Amino acid sequence: MIENLLQHFDAFLLVIFGVSALVAAALMLVLRHPMQVAMALISTMVFLGGIYGLVGVHFIAAFQVLIYVSAVMVFMVYVIMLLDVRDPSFTRRFSTLLVPGVVGGVLLLGVLAFALWHGLYAPASSTVSFGLQQFSIAFLNEYWLHFELTSVLLVAAVVAALAVIKGGGKKHG
Repeated sequence: MIENLLQHFDAFLLVIFGVSALVAAALMLVLRHPMQVAMALISTMVFLGGIYGLVGVHFIAAFQVLIYVSAVMVFMVYVIMLLDVRDPSFTRRFSTLLVPGVVGGVLLLGVLAFALWHGLYAPASSTVSFGLQQFSIAFLNEYWLHFELTSVLLVAAVVAALAVIKGGGKKHG
């Protein structure tokens, strides 16, 4: 009985996290201020971490929260705070690209619904498993350079943001 109740609670939490992630992702499209968009992105990533934890891939959930939310997004929020965001375009409520974005989203959902309804969607084979050991081997053998280059690019972005901020007050000529 308790095990059945826990399964229903897990399904309930999965639906709550999924809907919350979709709402936060939609807010990223609607919000105008960069800090609010960053906070919506952080919320989306936290809810995705919860979904990963509920479906049993705890290692990926930990990576999602520890690397993406706490490292990358905190860094991005720091860069946004360094920039002077007094642009008057933030006073408008919606972007001019909102209508084309909504139309594109509805078309995408329509194509996905059509594919699911007519059985055109073929799920991946369940015989292929990709566990922690395979991920570690692939990451350390093939993708370590990409990871390190990303950190260099992030540092270069901060230096460029600081150069723009400091160089904006100087008048040439």
